[in-house]
Amino acid sequence: MSQQFQPPAPSSYTEVAAPAPARSGNVALGVVAALVAAVVAAGIYGAIIGVTKYQVGYAAVGVGALVGFAAGKLGGRNPLLPVVSVLVSLAAIFAGQIFGIAMIGADELKVGVLDVLNMGVSLLVDAWKEDAGPMTFLFLGIGGFVSFGAAKKAAA
Repeated sequence: MSQQFQPPAPSSYTEVAAPAPARSGNVALGVVAALVAAVVAAGIYGAIIGVTKYQVGYAAVGVGALVGFAAGKLGGRNPLLPVVSVLVSLAAIFAGQIFGIAMIGADELKVGVLDVLNMGVSLLVDAWKEDAGPMTFLFLGIGGFVSFGAAKKAAA
């Protein structure tokens, strides 16, 4: 008994390469971006305080937004980045307030800002403690909250 065997006909189906996986992000790049944004934002925030001689709370919110956006945009969707951006933005807001106090002190003493900073940061922190009120802590909290949200939204 002999059977006739025919090979299968060639298929018109061609394989398509799978799409590249979504970029998960680079945590180290996100942290570095948050730190760079924090330094820049703290300097600007301190300059605003020094020039106006008034603590502008909404600028603290801007600091948090900038730090969170930088961390999320360059770092991706890693769940650690929003938390890191909160901590970095709180430090940046505090540093900006200290820098602003140093600018005000330099203006009153008729010396340079570096001279005031060289007197000791502990003196500036003591001045910050005397001046800090409920609104200071409220805008610190809001700045951190905004930073968390900005990092999550920028990564999406």
